[in-house]
Amino acid sequence: MNRFAVGVGFMASGSGSGKDRWLYSTFPVSVATGPLGTMVLLYLITLNGQALGTIYGGLASAVYNGISIPAALFWGVTIDRLHKRKGLIALSYALTAVALASFFFGGSAAGTIVRYGVISFVSFASATPLSLLIMETEQKSRWASAFAKLSMVSSVGNVAGLVVSTLWTDLLPSQLVLLFVPMGALSLTSSVMALLMIKEPQFVLERETVVARRPSFFSRLLANPVFFVVIPTLSDFKRAFRGIRSTLTRSVPLFYISTILFYTSSGLFNTSFVPAMHLFSLPDQDVFAVILVGMVVQTMAFRVAGRYVSSRSLVTSLVQGILLRGWMYLALGVAALLLTGPLFLIPAMVLYPVAGGVAFAVYYTSANTMIFTTVQSRSAGAALGVYSAVVGIASMVGSFASGFVSVYDGYYTTFILAALLLFAAVGVMGRFPTPSSPYEGALQ
Repeated sequence: MNRFAVGVGFMASGSGSGKDRWLYSTFPVSVATGPLGTMVLLYLITLNGQALGTIYGGLASAVYNGISIPAALFWGVTIDRLHKRKGLIALSYALTAVALASFFFGGSAAGTIVRYGVISFVSFASATPLSLLIMETEQKSRWASAFAKLSMVSSVGNVAGLVVSTLWTDLLPSQLVLLFVPMGALSLTSSVMALLMIKEPQFVLERETVVARRPSFFSRLLANPVFFVVIPTLSDFKRAFRGIRSTLTRSVPLFYISTILFYTSSGLFNTSFVPAMHLFSLPDQDVFAVILVGMVVQTMAFRVAGRYVSSRSLVTSLVQGILLRGWMYLALGVAALLLTGPLFLIPAMVLYPVAGGVAFAVYYTSANTMIFTTVQSRSAGAALGVYSAVVGIASMVGSFASGFVSVYDGYYTTFILAALLLFAAVGVMGRFPTPSSPYEGALQ
């Protein structure tokens, strides 16, 4: 599920001001990127068959996630040096458009993987400038509503993209590759809109400013959880895990370990879920429909997750999100083992939205609040750098392993293994010190 599709429940949306109309320039590119992961996975299966397509899909997802780390570092430095918000945002959308359209002109697995990786790389050119631009052009009192509006526009765009993909594959079932062309045109439209609608701010802020405010921090991590302010050193990683043996200092290392398990699990499951549905003879439009329902549920869940999480301990809500997701993965694994043919659509349509929608929203809101607490009480750059590296590497490893496990041991094995990793994450968080209030001592 695309990370851009979010609704931020703790933010109150406002009617908006004329200055924030440029936010609508993100809508076309959100339509284009919403179904992208599903399109790539299905396209690789079309090119290479079920087995090889699944393995190549795992490699593509691993490359996409792995590139996020150097991409975040490169564009972070570029943003600090250039201070050109409009130019970087427009460039990101334009390069995404070129990469999307190029899918139509190449029919190899290697080319598909490279193009997918390029899109991952260039997407980081716009993620942080969008957050900074809001803070530089809006009054501080309007930051929360402006970030909520950005999330809403992106969410609606992602959902619209999945609706278009579902209808396209229903009407033109053998022309999936052709869909990349209009998606590229939509991304190019966002580039033109950004050039016309965005005005460079009169003053600029540094990336560290995004970390200091909860609305901007949440919005940036919801766009992509890999975000560097400084490059973490080896000593930063050692420091992050050093206190695991002490009750007083083990909160942070336990949180990082559970994060590794969560994102490895997500990489395993998400990479093989689309190929699994294809294996069960679900037509492409049904595959997109399942992802669409999950996206709609996720967007709705994010709008209430903030209130849910704030009413209980962060650790409790985090564990609840992980546990619910784990049970859904396990149930899908059992369904993949016992069911045959299109009957798999029923558990997929019911269980996946709970795992990718409700459970993910609760977990993500809790985890982002916990890491926000961490970066406020520690060296922000080092703590955030370790977290981002952990997320990127774990996602890459899970995605890479997913295709091979699914092909050689079965998709049900992949789903059950993903569930077991989540249950292990719950066990890790079970050793977490219990705070006396919902937000007190989240991460000491």
